[in-house]
Amino acid sequence: MHTDLGTQYTSIEAEKYLRDKPIIQSFSNKGNSYDNACIESFHAILKKKEIYLNTYQSFVHARLILFQFIEGWYYRNRVHSSINYMTPIEYESLFHSIAC
Repeated sequence: MHTDLGTQYTSIEAEKYLRDKPIIQSFSNKGNSYDNACIESFHAILKKKEIYLNTYQSFVHARLILFQFIEGWYYRNRVHSSINYMTPIEYESLFHSIAC
């Protein structure tokens, strides 16, 4: 689990919780604002294009719709500058064709 250095992530309680799970904790460097830029961009798009435009009937319904948004639209249609303006699916396909 990669996080910033917020107190909720560096607390003794969080450390104990993660120690009991198969989770390795890592932190961004102090003052590294670019470290979370990709996930912050993803969250902004998810909110603007899906969450703020819809009402969900239940947690199960929200989970299904968000899964469909991420797997059905985001990974297949949204190009990313960090991967040479390809979609994640295109990039993954290219990676696997080179690696094989």
